[in-house]
Amino acid sequence: MTQPGRRISGFKPTGHMQFGNYVGAIRPTVEGQHAQPTVVFVADLHALTVTHDPHELRELSLEAAGLLLAAGLDPRRTLLYRQSDLPAHTELHYLLECVASYGEVHRMIQFKEKGGGSGTRLSLLTYPVLMAADILLHDIVEVPVGRDQRQHVELTRDIALRFNERYGPALTVPHAVHPPVAARLADLADPTAKMGKTNASTNGVLFLLDPPDVLRRKIMRAVTDGGTEVAYDPERKPGVSNLIDLISACTGDDSDRIAADHGTYGALKATAVDAVLAVAEPLQRRYNELSEEDIEETLRAGAERASERADATVQRVKEAIGLTSARRAPAGSRGTPRTAPAPR
Repeated sequence: MTQPGRRISGFKPTGHMQFGNYVGAIRPTVEGQHAQPTVVFVADLHALTVTHDPHELRELSLEAAGLLLAAGLDPRRTLLYRQSDLPAHTELHYLLECVASYGEVHRMIQFKEKGGGSGTRLSLLTYPVLMAADILLHDIVEVPVGRDQRQHVELTRDIALRFNERYGPALTVPHAVHPPVAARLADLADPTAKMGKTNASTNGVLFLLDPPDVLRRKIMRAVTDGGTEVAYDPERKPGVSNLIDLISACTGDDSDRIAADHGTYGALKATAVDAVLAVAEPLQRRYNELSEEDIEETLRAGAERASERADATVQRVKEAIGLTSARRAPAGSRGTPRTAPAPR
């Protein structure tokens, strides 16, 4: 039987983690760590592509790591570290920029949506190449992404294939995989908008570290729809359907069954409160048991473990591309590049 390929997931500390992050990314990552080798990192370098507060960035990075640990990520099984603690990320980033083209990174959708002005940070243009470095450092085979992120994995593949063709097979070429789609939770105050950690208003966003009374108040004030019928119909009843999605995401129950079991909007909201608190309270309890020193030590240890493979990848790339700082081949040898290791 072929062993599953190594996977990677990055969590960007640009805001407080909320239930949409838990359902769509944290929980699947924790569950997947038992099925195949997994690399998880806090993508603090990516957070520098936009205006940020240095103190808040440090705090959010520790929060993200702490919530991953509280949710069940096992650092003995899964490689967990902070991106900026591993210099190989930025070293490989530059080397890959020497293979990537302006045209292909300029086409990335995020730059089109967020960039373009004179004050746009250059890192916003080049961050897809840093993302490629994140993946290629670890000989990643599978990159779980949503359809909206597939473009970045395709760029990573293009860069890796181009490098290997020009300089020799130094990089493992990954491919995108699309996990089952989790419920897409909407803002409770505006069910036409996504629940996001950077929403302008937080009234309808359920943050994982919101106190129980705050979570309860936000849910009980959630926008519903005209009429009184409790039915799962995202087009006709987006508010009610969003509450049903929230309950389903927390409990695993079928959406139509949830609707059938509730006769009023009030009863549906009460069930949503119970479902959310059943997830949030134990998560918060485990998070609060972790000290800042515990989290920092876990991240440092993870970076040390990650450095062996990452540094070896950078060394292969440097040898292949012809840098004189790379190890010299024996006299009389042409020093052909080593091949990338077989996926494990």
